[in-house]
Amino acid sequence: MPEECRNIYKICRRSAGLTQEAAAERLGISVESLRAYECGQRVPPDDVVDLMSILYNALHLIAWHARAKNAMYSRVVPEIQPKSVLEASAKLTNRIFAFAESHADRRLMRIAEDNVIDTTERAEFDSILEDLQEIVEAALELRCAREN
Repeated sequence: MPEECRNIYKICRRSAGLTQEAAAERLGISVESLRAYECGQRVPPDDVVDLMSILYNALHLIAWHARAKNAMYSRVVPEIQPKSVLEASAKLTNRIFAFAESHADRRLMRIAEDNVIDTTERAEFDSILEDLQEIVEAALELRCAREN
């Protein structure tokens, strides 16, 4: 796991204002196990990460964990950053409006209507997919937003 991913568990625990001892007790695991997860010596099982996300009020921890644990997941699902509800809402709305204003939906339908993406259409198709990926990322950030 990359260095920044090793500490996601620690970052979320600290953001929740919990000590390792308090978190371990509430998670039903040993302090040694939690320390090993936070130092990158071991990867926590999914059920523990699920409990962490609830205890730490950090839904984004699940996405970070899945990306760090599975390279295939990270090829499909964008990396999300924790945001407030306001920030995430504004980002999503801005991405949707930009997509609509560019008429990308209509361009996508023109490309797809013959069920073939030829070499002359590929660059535009890939650009549209990048725009859609930004919308998905923004929607996931809103889904995981904290009410601060």
